Amino acid sequence: MTTRTLTVLICTHDRRRLLMRTLEHLHRARRPEGWTVEVLVMLNACSDDSEIHLAHFAQAHPDLPLRWASEPVPGKSNALNSAMALIESELTAFVDDDHRVATDYLVEVCRAAERHPEADLFCGRILPDWDGSEPPWVHDEGPFRIYPLPVPRFDQGDAPHRLTPDQAIPGGGNLFLRTPWLQRTGPFSTDLGPVGHDLGGSEDLEWVLRAQKLGARLWYIPTVIQYHYVDGSRLTLPYVVRKAYRRSASVIGVSTAKTTPGVPRYLYRKLGGYLLRALTAWRADRRRFYLVRSAATLGEIQGHRRWQPPPASNLD
Repeated sequence: MTTRTLTVLICTHDRRRLLMRTLEHLHRARRPEGWTVEVLVMLNACSDDSEIHLAHFAQAHPDLPLRWASEPVPGKSNALNSAMALIESELTAFVDDDHRVATDYLVEVCRAAERHPEADLFCGRILPDWDGSEPPWVHDEGPFRIYPLPVPRFDQGDAPHRLTPDQAIPGGGNLFLRTPWLQRTGPFSTDLGPVGHDLGGSEDLEWVLRAQKLGARLWYIPTVIQYHYVDGSRLTLPYVVRKAYRRSASVIGVSTAKTTPGVPRYLYRKLGGYLLRALTAWRADRRRFYLVRSAATLGEIQGHRRWQPPPASNLD
């Protein structure tokens, strides 16, 4: 019987504590029968002691093969692109360095690949790793709920199904795929990817869309679960405002097929309406909501200014 292979890819930048937490949970996860699992860590312009701790971890846990490599050029996309040449397994799974995987994560990843031979790309659930210390407003599901939250969440229900771009586009935090699609789709955009720990980044969305345009079939598998670390310092209004601005600006580069230069005028009208509501709101939840929406709209405006269409050709 031929053993099948899975590589878990983690890109990291100076987050040794969270990285080791992620590796510990991968080590605790159940192993799938008939599969060999390895972990590849890409150290992206790291200046901390992550490499030393990786060596200690590999020595202490020989039952989870671990290797690592360095990408000196800052930017997550650079690390992802360097990793492509190092992966030879049948499947590749992406895990962020601030995630913990569920106990059955590895088993469910491989089971999905076995049960859905028609699928090329897969995504699972990403849930916030709440511990009860978070402020109540992060759980608000009413008309003034805050989005995007500083803690990513991706949940498309309890049933596995094929996902198309008009339904939802998953990020790279809980993406896994048949490895040949890495080369077939090509490199991740270095223009859209985050550098260091900045708040932008939509290189994963653009990559998934590009793969789907090439014919890749994407399936959502709800039993493949990762939990995103909750940093309490991010659960503040100033942080959420900055996140909304940066995220909206970066997403415009993915979602908008710009054919004309400049900023759509309706965005200025939308911004004015949100700012007026923020200034006149007497309830804290409304004021917070409209301030975040104002920041997101400013991000859209900045995105349109940055992502301009290519110049028209003068050739007849």
